[in-house]
Amino acid sequence: MHGTTTTAWLLVLLCAASGGYCLLRLRTGAAEERAGAGAEALMAFGMAAMAVPAAALWSTEWSRLLLGGVFLGAGAWALWGLRRPDCRRSHHVHHAVGSLAMVYMVAAMAAVPGAGGAHHAVPGAGGVPLLTGVLLLYYAGYVLRGGVRLLPVAAQGGAGTGPAAGAGGGAGSGPAAGRASGAARGEVVEACRLAMGIGMFAMLVGL
Repeated sequence: MHGTTTTAWLLVLLCAASGGYCLLRLRTGAAEERAGAGAEALMAFGMAAMAVPAAALWSTEWSRLLLGGVFLGAGAWALWGLRRPDCRRSHHVHHAVGSLAMVYMVAAMAAVPGAGGAHHAVPGAGGVPLLTGVLLLYYAGYVLRGGVRLLPVAAQGGAGTGPAAGAGGGAGSGPAAGRASGAARGEVVEACRLAMGIGMFAMLVGL
C-alpha cells in the first residue's frame, strides 16, 4: 500500500509539473499554440487531481460529475476545433481521446465503491476491459512515438556543441542561437507530452 501511495504522489507531481509548464506556454506563440497549451494544462491538472491518493476527494457524486463534465466539455471543444481547415488535426484528435479517456475513468471510478482515484481502483472491477485495452494500446504507442521523436532532437543538440559549432565565433548569438533556443523549447514541450502520456497509461493500468 505504501508503494502504491508513493507512486500516486509521484504521478501527481509529474502531471502538476507538466501542467505548470503548459501554463507558461500560454504567454507566447500563435493562437492555435496557446489553445493547445491550455488544453494540455487542463489535462495535466485534471490527471493530477484524479491521481491524488485520497479516497474522499472523488467519493461524492457531485465531484465526479464536475470532473466528468469538465472533460466532456474539453473533448467536445477538441472535436469542434477539427472543423477549422488550418487546425492541427492530430493534436485535436489526441486532446479529444485524452478528454474522453478521463470521462471514462471517472465513470469507472463511480462503478467501484470506495475507489478514490483511477490509480486506486480495484483491478478488474471498473471499466470495460476491451475499451481499457484499446486506450492502453493507444497510449503505449503514443509514449513510444514520443520517446523516439525526442531521440533525434537530443542527438542534434549534442552535435552542435563540438568545435564546429564555435568555429564562426558567433554561435552564441544571432539566428543560430534563436534556432537552438526554439529547438530546446520544442524538446521540453515534447517531454511534457511524453510525461502526460506515461501518466495516462499508468492511470489506465490502475483500472
